[in-house]
Amino acid sequence: MAKLSLGSTVSLSLSHHIRPSVTGFHVATTTMRMADHHPSLEVIGGARDHFLPALYTNLRQPYNPFPLIAWNRHVETIFASFFRSVPDIRLRRECLRAKDGGSVSLDWVSGDHQRLPPDSPILILLPGLTGGSQDSYVRHMLTKANSKGWRVVVFNSRGCGESPVTTAQFYSASFLGDMCEVVEHVGARYPEANLYAVGWSLGANILVRYLGHESHACPLSGAVSLCNPFNLVIADEDFHKGFNNVYDKALSRALCKIFKKHALLFEDMEGEFNIPLAANAKSVRDFDEGITRVSFGFKSVDDYYSNSGSCDSIKHVQRPLLCIQAENDPIAPSRAIPREDIKENPNCVLIVTPKGGHLGWVAGAEAPLGAPWTDPVVMDFLEHLERGASKTDKFPCHSEAMQRSSGELQHIEV
Repeated sequence: MAKLSLGSTVSLSLSHHIRPSVTGFHVATTTMRMADHHPSLEVIGGARDHFLPALYTNLRQPYNPFPLIAWNRHVETIFASFFRSVPDIRLRRECLRAKDGGSVSLDWVSGDHQRLPPDSPILILLPGLTGGSQDSYVRHMLTKANSKGWRVVVFNSRGCGESPVTTAQFYSASFLGDMCEVVEHVGARYPEANLYAVGWSLGANILVRYLGHESHACPLSGAVSLCNPFNLVIADEDFHKGFNNVYDKALSRALCKIFKKHALLFEDMEGEFNIPLAANAKSVRDFDEGITRVSFGFKSVDDYYSNSGSCDSIKHVQRPLLCIQAENDPIAPSRAIPREDIKENPNCVLIVTPKGGHLGWVAGAEAPLGAPWTDPVVMDFLEHLERGASKTDKFPCHSEAMQRSSGELQHIEV
């Protein structure tokens, strides 16, 4: 949204007696399997049993949403957007010029380039639609990872998080060019480090599409997808129902605000662009009709949505991927989750919480104002991957990013 205990019959020592494999543990009894996670959570996926021991601490407890706030998915979504605390942290901005002349902004924690060793694991954060490094959920994840010795960078897409717009093109759910260039650039800057990424909402959709597109060649060592809409056709259907119209209008206003700041770039656009419709969009669909679908070569908004979701990318993912969704998410519908493909992929695991809203998850030790319930789960997963990763086996990045001229980069403190 725009700015807007279970008593276990199986001890942890069980993991020492069962040999993990890509296809998971083979546990003989139902009792043992039930002890892997609390029944209030849905946990499935081809990599489910492989990663459950690493997530045991958090998943063995019941999911307890915070009283009063989490009784309603819309209340939880809005509360998290407007009232969750925003950690104060100094960032250093790097403006990266893309091959097509567009610009994105990378926000690093100030001082980390001197404080952390060059082989510290790197976490790239992808916010949701119109989101950026200013958002509370991004800053909580950034703070959590950084406190554990991770180098963290927020990828602010074109126009988001005060990132400049330097061409007559924004970003979209379908566009992977900027993601590819950011990963290349970050990997080239710290060639000794393993790369990971976390994405929320539209950022999660882009991240999973990237994982599927790169497949075996993906430079990332692992990733996490949160509140992913997966199927944009289904998400669009629900976006126009009841209270969801509030989110639609809020996001369209945020898109219009970004657009109007850079309207001069679009003055002489020809073809099917509908600039007045985009500038005065009453819905995200209006904006996508006026600008997005034309910019990225789709014949209609429905064509854009049909071909830009990440549900079809899951089967091609070849890196460890944790997906976390809320059953009652109003923006990323539960019925859009590609459960069967996740079950079939030996690299994927899915956790579905009974509540959480969209970007909410007001539960856990820091509720209601602190970090969402998901943050410690995400870090347990990532740290498990990093402990098992070999620096010498790091997936190679393309050399092109290493050859990027220093004149294309700018640094400012924010």
